[in-house]
Amino acid sequence: MDTHVGDAKPPVTPPAEPPATRAATAPPAHAACVVTLGGDPGPAGPFAGELGGKATRLAELLDAGLPVPPGFCLTTALFEAYLRETGIAAELLAEPSAEPSAGAGAPDPRTVRERILATRMPAPIADVVLDAYGRLGRPRVAVRSSALREDSAAQSFAGQHDTVLDVSGDEEVLKAVLTCWASLFSDRATAYRDTDAPGSIAVVVQEMVHTEVSGVAFTVDPVSARPHRVVVEACQGLGEGLVSGRVSSDFFVVDDRSLDVVEERVRYKVTKCAPLAPGRIGMTKVDAAARNVPCLTHGQLRELAALAVRVRELYGTEQDIEWGLKDGEFHLFQARPVTTRPAAPAGPSGGGNSPYVTPQPDAVRQGTLWSRMDIGEIFVGLMTPLGLSFARYYQRHVHTDCAGALGVRDTGEADLHMGYYQGHVYLNISYSSHLLAQCLPTRDQRHFTARFVSEEVDLAEYTNPFGTFPGGLPDLLSTVHWLRHTAREMTLMKSRSRQMADARLYEFDRARRLDLTRMSRRELHGELERDLGWFHDMHVGYMPYYINAFGFYGLLTELCARWLGSEGDNLQNRVKTDMSSLRTVESAKEVWAVAQAARNSPAVLRIITEEPLESITGLLHEDPDGRVFWERHMEPFLRANGTRGHQEMEITHPRWIDDPSYIFQMIRRYVADGFSIEDILKRSSGWADDSREALNRLPLPKRQVLETVISLYALCSELREATRMSMITSIWLVRNVVYEVGRRLVGQGVLHSLDEVAHLDFEDVRRYLAGEEEATRVFDRARIDSARRLYEHNKRLPEPPLTFIGEHDITAAARPVTGGTRLEGLAAGPGRVVGRARIVEDLVWQADEFEAGEILVASYTDASWTPLFAIAGGVVTDIGSMLSHSSIVAREFNVPSVVNTKHATQRINTGDLIVVDGDAGTVEVLEPAGTGEATEASEVSEATEASEVS
Repeated sequence: MDTHVGDAKPPVTPPAEPPATRAATAPPAHAACVVTLGGDPGPAGPFAGELGGKATRLAELLDAGLPVPPGFCLTTALFEAYLRETGIAAELLAEPSAEPSAGAGAPDPRTVRERILATRMPAPIADVVLDAYGRLGRPRVAVRSSALREDSAAQSFAGQHDTVLDVSGDEEVLKAVLTCWASLFSDRATAYRDTDAPGSIAVVVQEMVHTEVSGVAFTVDPVSARPHRVVVEACQGLGEGLVSGRVSSDFFVVDDRSLDVVEERVRYKVTKCAPLAPGRIGMTKVDAAARNVPCLTHGQLRELAALAVRVRELYGTEQDIEWGLKDGEFHLFQARPVTTRPAAPAGPSGGGNSPYVTPQPDAVRQGTLWSRMDIGEIFVGLMTPLGLSFARYYQRHVHTDCAGALGVRDTGEADLHMGYYQGHVYLNISYSSHLLAQCLPTRDQRHFTARFVSEEVDLAEYTNPFGTFPGGLPDLLSTVHWLRHTAREMTLMKSRSRQMADARLYEFDRARRLDLTRMSRRELHGELERDLGWFHDMHVGYMPYYINAFGFYGLLTELCARWLGSEGDNLQNRVKTDMSSLRTVESAKEVWAVAQAARNSPAVLRIITEEPLESITGLLHEDPDGRVFWERHMEPFLRANGTRGHQEMEITHPRWIDDPSYIFQMIRRYVADGFSIEDILKRSSGWADDSREALNRLPLPKRQVLETVISLYALCSELREATRMSMITSIWLVRNVVYEVGRRLVGQGVLHSLDEVAHLDFEDVRRYLAGEEEATRVFDRARIDSARRLYEHNKRLPEPPLTFIGEHDITAAARPVTGGTRLEGLAAGPGRVVGRARIVEDLVWQADEFEAGEILVASYTDASWTPLFAIAGGVVTDIGSMLSHSSIVAREFNVPSVVNTKHATQRINTGDLIVVDGDAGTVEVLEPAGTGEATEASEVSEATEASEVS
């Protein structure tokens, strides 16, 4: 599955002479340079060494009777003949001039590539290509490079040379061949080679199979060392979506002896890569009925595993096989040796059973309490290698100062504050509570520990392996330090919030004016260091608001239980706090305002509702009314909200200002539903405060204490929201520089595409900008590929627990449950609602499907989901806690919410009629989809938003 474009066409002049001028027959020498794959003689015959790695293997698979689409190969000899007949070979073989000043010498590879793309294909060579294409029947074809040294047992060159998919017609086939030949001299191929000599290249032309299901099969697990495992990943549509990481895939393991399916993990699949039009491959939606079902049956998996075993037996080595399924039949597109099988390393990369990044004594390693509940609200879910390494930077350079901002005198060792497990970030609760014991409110560690523990952990036998904080003089000094710090914080908290908000607008406007593409490497380094300094200051400034809101919520919960008994159950979630002006809640109102402006302009509304998502921004700027709409409405909205995004510390995710597709989807939804600002205001104004009667029965002193705690909780929550935008804007600034580096690395051929930025190490980015080393030395290809494989391995695994003690073996965890209609979780937003469920996996692609009043069911949510909360009937998540950002927003929108259900996205289907009890913390399926009037198929919009693969 090559990772390059489906319909890219090089800017060339006509690649061959007009057919009328061609010779009636091609020279015999040229005709001998075209080999039918699987023909006679095979690749071991006179053409050995001329087919390249890919073509040789395809021919061998065909000779072995394996199902490979028919095709032919243009040997390296034909490529070399082309170079001779066009005169390009003479330039390649030119001796370097003895006089450097003369400017002569072998040409730069880029020059050679440009010459190939701009030079006509001589008629005799074009004739043999088209003769072979005619014998194939002139179908739609995939034209793939097959370099001499690729896919060897020592190294895989996958993705280094070009592929052009879904080609039809003589002239387009010839252009595609030139593109593949020219890719031998591309930046990425040149950077990847360990020698200056380009070697040679063959080209495979194969019948294009528009597969319904595609994927990869490994005859050994590419990450773990467990034997007898054929690992299969399968996605809907063409395999290019899986390779690029743009689509979700199912994961299966088949025992290679019995061919039994021993492991199965089905993911909710929203998008697929498929033909959009002849010659155009792009992203579109998966049919509703296919989203939550396995891509392959067990019978098909047995058949595929048997094919994989045959390929392994043919070569005697473990194989990485690309395959596709069309009309019930499997096709093999490529097989290459599994070149590396690294053991999952310990540390931030996410391997091993302990989250610690440095060795620790057994008692500490086995006794530590780890949690990812509410960890900064932004380290949510599985993170990419780049995201994890950025989290590690935060841990080393920022987090201890955040602890200092809470009044902690001794902030401890940075390496002990956080840990990493299977691609997830965890907070070391044991060490954090040990240090926070220096502060009076958390002197009793249980006050902090209890807030970060989910029901997976029983604290009855837990003892903090770090013990209690030293008494005596250290305690006295810490207490005095905390008192002084807290007094100063209470004095300055409002003014610092205003300063942070003002600084955010300044930094945002400055960033919009900067042109990073014009900066030198040294200047870009200076910009990154400046941004990291502001990143530090904004996180340190934000942390007290977050922790104080957290603390007052906990105090409110404890006092309600202590003073009100059973009447105080869940009362902290029912108290009216008048936080409808929260910045996050306000963003939903502002989306509605932008939607109303679009509704009032027919030209703008047509563009937003009818055009493909990726085209809307450009079309709005081209349209007179669209430009007015953008300047008056979109720009102010993006200035206020544009740096929001999904999983915000994961810097690979674009923000709304980088890709406003989600906003356009919400505009479509709000316009279609006729949702009004009055509806938003009514919901976010809160519910009738049924807690007042209980509070009024308290003695006046206790009631005043509770009311004071409520007001402080509301104040800190409001300040937290105001400063949170500064914090996430600082992440966006860093992201801008990282992706500018990524674009340069793609231009230099170090990366195949911007998608690979996700597999870089953040410290390598800093080192590259700060030094003079060549990019190929800093960004080692083997490490990039290893990081990608480990990330893909982590994606297959079950969601790790929110909290655990000591070490955790995720491979031994219980498999996903099946069946059952009742789930229990945490009651995050009070109220009870019955409605149809809608599983949302991808905000951008599914926002337009979501109907007002439906129950939002997701793995987890964060601040970027707020516009959906404004129209949701209820919210259910697999993971989450009482103080996660989404739980607070759900309460402010008066949306019944149950979080931390563990398996909601697995047990519930889109269209199920469910009841969400936000008081009891339960979710129950009343009626499966399709058994009532509403069915999944009728509920899911059939609109086919599409974006081309680029």
